[in-house]
Formats: sequence, structure tokens, C-alpha cells
Amino acid sequence: MTAIAYSTVWDLDIFFKGGSASKEFEYHLQETREHIDLFYNQVHKWQPSNSAADGKDINAIIDLFQQTAKKVRQAGAFVSCLQAQNTEDKKAKALRGSTTELSASFQTALTIFDQKLASYEDDVWAELLKDESLNELAFVLTERRERAAEKLSQEEEAAINALAIDGYHGWGQMYDVIVGNITIPIRENGEDKDLSVGQAANKFSSPDRTVRKEVFDKWEEAWNGKADYLSKALNSLAGFRLNVYKLRGWEDFLKEPLELNRMKKETLDTMWDVIAKNKQPLVNYLNRKAELLGIEKLSWYDLDAPLSKTETKVSYQEGANFILEQFSRFGEEMTSFSKKAFEDKWIEAEDRPGKAPGGFHTYFPESSQSRIFMTYSGTPSNISTLAHELGHGFHTYAMRDLHLLNRSYAMNVAETASTFAEMIVADASVKSAETEEEKLALLEEKVQRSVALLMNIHARFIFETRFYEERKQGNVSAERLNELMAEAQKEAYGNGLDEYHPSFWASKLHFYITGVPFYNFPYTFGYLFSLGIYAQALKEGKGYEEKYIALLKDTASMTVEELAMKHLNADLTKPEFWESAVQLCIDDVEEFLELTKK
Repeated sequence: MTAIAYSTVWDLDIFFKGGSASKEFEYHLQETREHIDLFYNQVHKWQPSNSAADGKDINAIIDLFQQTAKKVRQAGAFVSCLQAQNTEDKKAKALRGSTTELSASFQTALTIFDQKLASYEDDVWAELLKDESLNELAFVLTERRERAAEKLSQEEEAAINALAIDGYHGWGQMYDVIVGNITIPIRENGEDKDLSVGQAANKFSSPDRTVRKEVFDKWEEAWNGKADYLSKALNSLAGFRLNVYKLRGWEDFLKEPLELNRMKKETLDTMWDVIAKNKQPLVNYLNRKAELLGIEKLSWYDLDAPLSKTETKVSYQEGANFILEQFSRFGEEMTSFSKKAFEDKWIEAEDRPGKAPGGFHTYFPESSQSRIFMTYSGTPSNISTLAHELGHGFHTYAMRDLHLLNRSYAMNVAETASTFAEMIVADASVKSAETEEEKLALLEEKVQRSVALLMNIHARFIFETRFYEERKQGNVSAERLNELMAEAQKEAYGNGLDEYHPSFWASKLHFYITGVPFYNFPYTFGYLFSLGIYAQALKEGKGYEEKYIALLKDTASMTVEELAMKHLNADLTKPEFWESAVQLCIDDVEEFLELTKK
């Protein structure tokens, strides 16, 4: 029987035919507007009586909330895919403005809804939650109620949401426009080429140092060439946030990201403290890799360099089959979900010009389907990215039968599912390596991931924290942003590199995402949290998938501290859990150092 050849181009027509010119999508946007208007009117006219008899009214509003949210998210997911697959699609850029406006309008209605929930007395609220339908949503509704109590009046919050369309979100979209116009010129095989930033990024894993160095120099030059525009965007985004926080009386700019991630400051501080105390083994790895590459000290562009001079390329088909094989050792549900994603064209992986950089997963709730975006060029890191995004997809799949309000998990636990999927692929492949050279290459992939999550992400957090402190006093120049980034990288990498990447603040999309502030620490949390889960999975074997799915189902209906205590019996505010997770990273480093002694 011939194996199915997996497409490297996704199918979006199943949602709306015709791409950015789709008439079907125009109708969907109109329907979404009507749903938002209906929801807004229903919420606006609703007058809470501060009695337990209001349960019926609240349930009716929540039903409409769920329907409307699905339409808004379906629209947003479609436009994200259109923009990513072709950065030159001008119609898609215009549609992004439409979906942003819809989201802001919906958010205004939700602000009113939340503040009316907050108007109930505590004892009446407790009575309301005895209603079976509302009790199922007790955590998320109480959370919305408590957050609303800390915000401004509904009129003031509505004004902020309206102004954010062309202000806050407008600057985030400006970043996409700027990046879409950036190309990295290189000379390859005697021919001049203009690479997209996504294609250029893949060159950092070339075995040829001269190639890496050339691409890096052009990369820095390209981002610094747009630094004035990008620093304006970054300063405007941070300034908007800080002004909103000031109006609400919030002194700590980490308050919102911590609340959105449902975690305590104590947990975050403990995690970073444990990481900071355990940097030396990772620095030892960086030094050993430099030795193996025959250089005195690694530079930024050497971090992803392969140790073998022979560049290994794995076809998309081979990469997909490899992932499915490793997932099958963990559980049937994750395997069948991923197989469906490959077979039904849920993944955009083609290596071509004009695509956006990076990778992402998005979900179409009305269709109950995922879509995954990346640029696959056959590198080991591409396989990791693919497994990572499939992990995100499996997370949404595991929660498919829950009420939509109980599916809104935070970014830190979202990164747990994705890095857990990466770990399955990485660990199983190291163990099944047939030669010492193969084992070393795969082991290094695991160690590189630890460097990325415990050093690179730490640098992002240090940079963003210091940038926000300075931004309180006024705009921060592009030159100063370069200084802050270089300082953060030196600290996070334990001075383990020779040359750093000062313009990283400009090249990294995550600093410009308007949906989630401080989109950095969730990655590290998710990585280490997933290691804790993975350790438990190793102990229990293949039957652990059922418990894993149970954990994923709880990710949107409790705090991370409660989640860890319930499913792992771990206290995240104490160093022990984090130390045990970091030790797994150190074990990989020590094995790498032992294998490379000779």
C-alpha cells in the first residue's frame, strides 16, 4: 500500500473559498458584526437585579457570548493565515483592520458584561453559581468578575478599546507591514538572492560559518535599517499599555501578564531565580561547542550551527513520519490527531519567498479545525518546530468538548503542551539513535532547546523588564534599545558568547504582539512545566496519555499553581519543582559533555 504524500501547502478554501477576495468571508464578517451588535444590545439592556433569579438571563447572554466569540475567532484565524502565507497580500492587510475592529467592538461589549457581573454582591454571586450551567463556568466567570472590579468604569474601558484600534493595535499591525517589506540580500552559488526573513533565519543552521556570518551581518543591517520605525512602534505599544495601567491605578507592569497567565509573581520570581543559579552548565556547553567548531568562542550566529560539517536535510514527508512514529510511542490520540493534520492539509510548510517568519498554530472554532504555519527547509530545528505546533493543536483538540469559556487557556500552559510534544520527539529520537554521531546531533538539539528557553527567553524577559522601567520616563531610542538588548543577552548567556544580537528587539515578533503583554516568560514556564509532566509520563509509560489529556482539559479553569498541585502534587512557589526540572536540562548537558570529551 502506497503511503499518502503529505502536502506542504494548507487548505484554507474549506473555510472560505477565494482567499482574501472571498465573498464567503465577506458574508462571515457581516454575520460577525450582527452577532456583536446583538450581543452588545443584549448586554447593554440587561439590568442585574442582584438576585439569584438572574441565572436564566446570564445563561442566555453566555450562549450568545459563545456563538459570537466563535465567529470573531474564526475571522481572526483566517486573516492570520492569509497574511502569513503571503506578506504582499494587500487585501489581507485591509481585512486585518476589519477583524481588529470587530474584536475591539466585541471586547467593549464584554467589558460591560464583566462589570455587570462585578455588580453582584458576593453572597448573591455564590447563590447564582449553584445553577448547574453557571457552576460549570464558575472559575472563568468569577475571574472575569474580579478582573472587572479592578478596572475603570465601563465607559472609560470602552473608550480605551475604541482608541486601541487605530492606536495600540495599529502599531502592532505596523510591525507586520514593516517586516513584510524586509528582505535579506545574500549571494548563493554565484547568484544574488533576496530572502524573506523566514528563509534567512533558516540559514543560521548552515554548517558553513561564512554563510552564517554573512547572513547575520546582512540580518543586523536590515533590522537596523528599519530601527527608527520599529523603535517608534515598540515605544508606542509600551506607552499605550503603561498609560492604561496608570489610569487603572496599577503600579506593576507585570500585573496584567501575570493575571493573564493565571500565575503568582512568587512563582515567576522563583522560576527565574532557580534558572539564574544554574547557568554555568549551559555556559560549559557553549564553550564545548565552540571547541568542537574550532573557534575560540561562539557568536550569536553559531548557536544553531550543526556540529557535523555535512548538512543533513530531512524531507517533509520523512519529518512528518518521524514525528508520527515518536508520538505513537506516547499515545494513540496525539498520533491520530497529528496524522489527520498531515493528511487533511492543515499545515502550511512550503519553503518559498513572501511568507512571514516563524511558526504558529491557530484554531478555527466554528470548523473545529487547526492550522499550522511554518517554513520547512529540512533542518532538525524545523522538525522541532513542527512537533511544537502540533502540540498546540493537540491541546485545542483535547479540549474540543468543553464549553468555549473553559477553553481559553493562558499562554504559559499553551507552551506546556507544545514543548511537551517537542520533548517526546527529541527524547525518543536520542534514545533510538543508531550511531554515536547521530545521538550527539540529536542530544545537541535537546540542549539547544534548553539554551533557547533558559537563556534566550531569559534575555527577552530581562530586556523587556528594563525597557518598561525606562519607558516610564519617556521614549527609548533605537540606540538605547540595542544597548539594553546586548546587556540582557550578556547576562542571560552568562557572558558565554563573543558576539551578540543587539537588534533582536526589532527582529522578534513577540515584542509587538498586542494580544498578550510580556510574551516571553510563558515559554520558559511551559518548557520547565512540561519537563515535570514528561518525567511523570516516563514513570507511567504509554497509559499516561489519559492523565495528560485530563491535565490539558483543566488548563483554562484553574490557576497554574492549582493545576500543578492537582496533577503533579507540586508547589510552584517553591524552588524544588523548578530545580528538578532544570536538573533534567543539566543532565542532557552533562551527557553531551561526556560524549564530546574525545
